[in-house]
Parts: sequence; structure tokens; C-alpha cells
Amino acid sequence: MTSPSGVIRRLVGVYHADGGLRGELAYVVGKVRGTAECALCDITHGPLGRKREWRHLVPELGVPVDLVHLNERSPEVRAASEGRTPCVLAMTDDGPVPLLGPADLDALDGSVARFAERLHAAVEAADLRWVSREDRPAPTA
Repeated sequence: MTSPSGVIRRLVGVYHADGGLRGELAYVVGKVRGTAECALCDITHGPLGRKREWRHLVPELGVPVDLVHLNERSPEVRAASEGRTPCVLAMTDDGPVPLLGPADLDALDGSVARFAERLHAAVEAADLRWVSREDRPAPTA
């Protein structure tokens, strides 16, 4: 049986782009020019914003999913993802565990369904488990 530290408390996806107006604009211009690429962006977003498939997947995962840009990473996420973006990390009690890296995400060709399959396989390969009701902290009064 997996130890409690092997429980996924949340997922963090790190885009390979900076956030904010300047960062978003630089990414869009780079995407048009063919000089900027982010496979995680291609999975989560379509031409008109977040993909409907992505919006449906997130609640099914049962854990919070945070999507952050390079300039929005916490020190812990920065340390786990530096030089390896885009990526998806599982946040456990022992810290971040890399699940999907740039090559993994690129191979999915923007497919949310393939992302979900690959994510579940990566969780199993890392010997992690999804948080269950029993693992969730009791609400405080």
C-alpha cells in the first residue's frame, strides 16, 4: 500500500510562458511567428479560451488543478520545474513529484483525452494515488 505521502493533494501544470499582459502578448506573437510553443497551452486552450473538454476533466480528477506561468511559480514549484517546462507536477505531502514533462505533453498533440490517459498512467508509474475522502482533512468549525 502507498504511504500517505504518496497521496496527490493537487496538481500543478506549469506553462512554458510568462503570465500577465506582456507575457501573454509575447507568447501569442511568438506562436504566430512559430518561435514560441507550449504543449500544455495546446491541451488546455483552444482559439477561444479554455477547452470545454478541459473544463470537464478537471472536476473528474478529484483534486485541485493549478495552472501557472513561469513567472507565477512558487519557490517549491520553480525548483521542481526549472528547465523542464511545460510540465505537470503532483503535489504530495513530501513535495512535488514530476508526472509529465515537455516531451510527454508534446506527444499528446493537444488532446485532452490523451492527456487524461497519460496522466493516470504517470500517477500509477510514480506509485502515487489520488486523494480520497478519507485522506481529506476534516472541515474546521
